[in-house]
Amino acid sequence: MASIFIASGATHNVHAADLVIAVPNWPSGQATANILKVAISKNFGLAAELREMGELNAFAGLESGELDIHPEVWRPNLDAAIEKYVDEKKAVTLAKRAVAAWQGLCATEDAEKAGIKSVKDLSDPEKGALLDTDGDGRGELWIGAATWTSASIERVRALSYGYARNLTLVEAEEDVGMAAVDAAVATGRPMVFACYAPHNVFELHKVTRLEEPAYDPARWKIAPGSDPLWIEHSKADVAWPPSEFHIAWSTSFGAKHADVAAFLEKVDLTPEEVTAMTYALQVERQPPADYAEKWVAKNAARIEGWAKP
Repeated sequence: MASIFIASGATHNVHAADLVIAVPNWPSGQATANILKVAISKNFGLAAELREMGELNAFAGLESGELDIHPEVWRPNLDAAIEKYVDEKKAVTLAKRAVAAWQGLCATEDAEKAGIKSVKDLSDPEKGALLDTDGDGRGELWIGAATWTSASIERVRALSYGYARNLTLVEAEEDVGMAAVDAAVATGRPMVFACYAPHNVFELHKVTRLEEPAYDPARWKIAPGSDPLWIEHSKADVAWPPSEFHIAWSTSFGAKHADVAAFLEKVDLTPEEVTAMTYALQVERQPPADYAEKWVAKNAARIEGWAKP
């Protein structure tokens, strides 16, 4: 997921803000943050500041009052934080509505033609060498941005499956990862990378998801991030469980602005819309603020419906 951080809130007067919305470092989260800012302003007259923030810091900010809304909280990636802040402390409220998603590993068409079709193939040194980009004979695999919980889980999966022994796991922002996919496809070089949907990469390129053993809760053990040895205490040698993401907000903010909380509960983005957001920001390079203004204007009647009591 890319870090293109071109959020519109950079020039906003912080002291004038009525609320703060987190801006994640991936395109759909950036688009949704900007859409919520514009929609809340138009329908409730509240000025929002957009603030770039990592996932775990966002949960702490929602509890402390530093932050009011997070536009895209992924599960199961953040289940430990949800258990702590939503279920136990009741400091954060998670919208009941979710966008269905999935996560895994994808191969370009050239990687598939070269025989890399299953996660088992990544443990084959000869096939792994096909993914070499720096000439050291050892393949590389992009697992996401360093701040993503999903990247840490991909590291656990690489260790659990065993392909961490012969592949270099690369953490980089999403625009870097997606540029590498574009270059690999353009030059016919095989590439395997961490992928997720909804996402525009499936609109741009012919990529396929690597075959993996089906998700088995008995084999998916992700230790809490607070555990200093959490990687050693984690194991996941199966496919990701079904995924989804939700809007979240500070419970205290929801008590103060019940109308906005009810609005957030009604936001019903579809996977197709999220894919279009990603395409607009990452491929077309539309500034998130401009994209949000157009999106809100185009969906004005629908948004008014969300805002009705």
